Order: sequence, then C-alpha cells, then structure tokens
Amino acid sequence: MHIEELGEECAVGGDGERSISGTGGERVVFVDVKRAAVGVGARILFYPTLVYNVLRNMIEPQFHWWDQIDEFLLLGAVPFPSDVPRLKKLGVGGVITLNEPYETLVPNSLYYAHGIEHLLIPTRDYLFAPSLGDICLAVDFIHRNSSNGKITYVHCKAGRGRSTTIVLCYLVQHKQMTPTAAYQYVKTNRPRVHLASSQWKAVQDFYHLRVQKMKRLVYSKPMLLVTEKKLPFDESSYEVVSQSDLDGYDRYIKTCDAGNTVWAELRFVCRVQIARQAAIARISYFWFKSDDAQGGSSRTAIPVC
Repeated sequence: MHIEELGEECAVGGDGERSISGTGGERVVFVDVKRAAVGVGARILFYPTLVYNVLRNMIEPQFHWWDQIDEFLLLGAVPFPSDVPRLKKLGVGGVITLNEPYETLVPNSLYYAHGIEHLLIPTRDYLFAPSLGDICLAVDFIHRNSSNGKITYVHCKAGRGRSTTIVLCYLVQHKQMTPTAAYQYVKTNRPRVHLASSQWKAVQDFYHLRVQKMKRLVYSKPMLLVTEKKLPFDESSYEVVSQSDLDGYDRYIKTCDAGNTVWAELRFVCRVQIARQAAIARISYFWFKSDDAQGGSSRTAIPVC
C-alpha cells in the first residue's frame, strides 16, 4: 500500500526491504530471500490452515472467528462474503484487511454495498509486520470510526499476528496502555493471539516513536516564572483630576461650528477618554494603597506558547 504525506515518525518502510540510493539518485530495492521464501510457503499453506480454522470454529465453542476487544473494536480472522451482513448488524462501519490479495475473500464492492469502509494494507503472513506508516494509517482509521460511534473490524488470516499488531498500537495510543499491558489485555479477550518478533518490534517502535514522542511534546512546554514585587507608591506623584480640569479641554472645540456633527462626536470621544484615564488613576491609587498595607509578594507561573 502506497502512503504519501506521512509524518516523519510514520515514514518507515516495512520489514523485508533493504534499499540504497544509486549514483544517479534512483532507488534500488533488494527483496529479502527469506521474505520471498515465506511468501511461497504462506501461499501453499493458506487454504489448508483456513480449513483447519473453520473446523475448529465449528467444533470448539471457545474458538471464536472474531472477538470484541473494545466497545468499537473487533479482532478476528478473514471474513467470508456471508459474514459481511452479520458484521453490518453488529455496527461495523470499517474493516481493516491485512491480508495479501490471494488471502482476501471479500471484494471491496461488497463492503461498499453495505456501507462499510475498507482499508486494505497487504502484509505478508507469519514473520512480517505492517510498516510504521501503515500502522499510523490504520490506528487513525480506527480512531475516526470510534469517534463517530462505528465499530472497526481488524483481521488477517487467523486474527493472531498481523491484525493484533494494529490493535495493540491502537490501544497504546488511544487507551494509554503500555505495549505489555495492551498485549495481556488483548490475550485475555482472544487467547490465541501470538506475535512474531518483528511484529512485537513494530509495536515497540510505534510506542516509542509516536506515543511517547507526542507525550514529550505535550508535557515539555517551558514555564516562565514571573515575580510580582510590590513597589512603594509615591503619593506626591498622584494628582486628582476634577471636573473643572476636564472643562478646559473642550474650549477649542466649542469655538468651532456647533452644528457640525463630526466635531460634536470628537468632543464626546475626547471627554470620554479623559474621564476614563481619571477613573483608572483613582482605582490604581486605592489598589496600591491597600496592597502596600498588606505587604508581601506573589509568584505567577505563565506558560510560554
């Protein structure tokens, strides 16, 4: 899945790719031999393991095809076309598929016909994890649906590794869990979940690069400490303004045309401004006097934006 315009912390490639820049600036991608070999084995084993899971689901009551992890989150195995109406009745408004194309059993058109959004993130089975960029995209998809009261169904083939990786990352970001606590919580609700080492590493990387990094940005805002010291007020510098003092400011205006509306408005504004300044002077005088009698100083912490 090609993702553009991701943040710096979400621009990391997935497992199984190694790349260098050629002399002409081109990107040379080397496909890991192990990745190719696992891909062949996964194709061979897909249908036998799928039948095995279906039989266990039919025989063992505790072997659920999907399990509810959160109020708006389901984790499970690859759905069949007949499962789509059932998911819709449960309130599912979005599906995240981590299967490769040969593992996908439900076409996009069937999801859309039932009003379900479908996010497809092809990820190789068994030993591999989604890229950090894909994880960010999936976590935001789940959060957007839950904010709108919609359930998201996250699945891979068996609902054990790839899909669990996404669910754990959602829990550590939006439910404030540590990776270990999130894994134990999910395992309580779906006991057969199991992560490969690369998948667990992807959860840890997401936790450190996105979750903890965001916390540091939020809580590291500097604080400016301002000390207010009360200075003695010099009463000799204070002068009370009376009405007679205000009368002298409009003599020049009175000599102008009394019928001129503009001059009348200017005169009114002038008197209001002078009266306001006089009132502020009186209030300041009494405030300093009362505060000086009490003494002391206070400190106020002001956040620097």
